Amino acid sequence: MNWAALSKNRVYQIILSFMMLGFAAFGGPAAAYAMMRQEFVTRKGWLGEDDFFDFLGLANLVPGPNATELALLIGHHHAGWPGLVFAGIFYILPSMSVVLVLGWMYTHFGSLPAIEGILYGIKPIVLAVLISAMWEIFKPRAKNIAGLAMVAIVCAAYLGGISPMILLLGGGALMFIFRYLHRLGRGTGLSIVSFALVRIDYSALYQSQAFSLPLLFWVFFKAGALMLGSGYVLLAFIHDDLVTRLGWLTDSQMVDAIAVGQVTPGPLSTTATFVGYLLGGLPGAFLATLGMFLPSFLIVIVLIGFIDRIRGSQRFAGFLEGVNFAALGLMAGVTWEIAKTALIDPVTVVIALGGLLALLKFKVSAIWLVLSGALIGLVRCLFFCG
Repeated sequence: MNWAALSKNRVYQIILSFMMLGFAAFGGPAAAYAMMRQEFVTRKGWLGEDDFFDFLGLANLVPGPNATELALLIGHHHAGWPGLVFAGIFYILPSMSVVLVLGWMYTHFGSLPAIEGILYGIKPIVLAVLISAMWEIFKPRAKNIAGLAMVAIVCAAYLGGISPMILLLGGGALMFIFRYLHRLGRGTGLSIVSFALVRIDYSALYQSQAFSLPLLFWVFFKAGALMLGSGYVLLAFIHDDLVTRLGWLTDSQMVDAIAVGQVTPGPLSTTATFVGYLLGGLPGAFLATLGMFLPSFLIVIVLIGFIDRIRGSQRFAGFLEGVNFAALGLMAGVTWEIAKTALIDPVTVVIALGGLLALLKFKVSAIWLVLSGALIGLVRCLFFCG
């Protein structure tokens, strides 16, 4: 086999890169965004900063697991339609595999394995990756006072409990109005935009029905198609459908499913894999995962047909710019929340600062830093844990 030629094959590059990322992307969607940017913009140069920024905004505007949709857009940009398919599959597959193992252990032993030691070292690295990404993105946009003001406002609003979807749409609308007024020469004031969110009630479709694989698939397909703003919205869908209405899960199992989603790498939405395994074994895990992520593939395939028109539109440019700055504000808010749980003693502070130095000065891959943090946490736990 000609390994040199294989290493230059774009589809092979997609498979290898997203498989490694899928095993190392701890910390939720914001951390995954930062790792993708560091890996594919800074280190590999597969796309430019503006391309990544636009893809990030588009991924955050459409329903579904946003980090997975960003992976699909990057895969298509680098290797066409095969790149889209393989980027999605190999970004999801590592997390799905880990969750399946945890699901098997949970059903056989009734509890989850101890992982706090490993997370001790991973969380500060995730924090460093987020700070590094925000710094690199802010630098070329530091003179955009309106954009930076929006970042601060969105960050504060997010920490105050405002819905991420409202903040993204509001940020886009405000920047659109700001640009429009600026072109008319009517000053730089921003208007207040309010949104009414309509809640769709699906209670008539199913209540307290016996377990079935097709209905399990539909529950997660609906969640993947309607989930807006954050991967954590999935948890509301799970509780509302599977605990309250259908009664297939208990509250205790729901809490354990959330824990699995938060401590495993890759997309948070592979919580669907864990729930599917608990309810229907391997077939349930497969169908729940397929239902969760299939809408993302379908949505991005449709989106790509319009992406050049959207990015080239002067009218849409202001809206997309506002969404991008709002997304940065959300990243800042998530970074603050992670910092409160990641920096718990002097050792974690040193890990975070060392990781930040390695990223900014030496351009070390975030993937290897995460794995190094896991090793540090594991070694520490062997000597100091109970």
